[in-house]
Amino acid sequence: MSTSQPETSRSTGRDEDQFTPDALLHTAPGKDVTPEDLVMATGRDITPANLEWARRKLESEGPSAVERLLP
Repeated sequence: MSTSQPETSRSTGRDEDQFTPDALLHTAPGKDVTPEDLVMATGRDITPANLEWARRKLESEGPSAVERLLP
C-alpha cells in the first residue's frame, strides 16, 4: 500500500506561460569582475592558461569585458 500523496497538477494559466522580461536577463557587472567570472562566462574550464587570458583581457578592457560575452 502506497503512502505517498498524489501529485498536485500545476495550473497552466497565462502567468506561467510568459517569458522572463529581457531586462532581467542582462548582466550588470560591477567593478568586482574576476578572471574566474570571465572564464566561466566563456564556458571554458578554469585552468591556469584560461585564467591568464582572462587577466589580460580584464587589464585591457576592464570589467566591461564580460558584457561582450554575455547579453
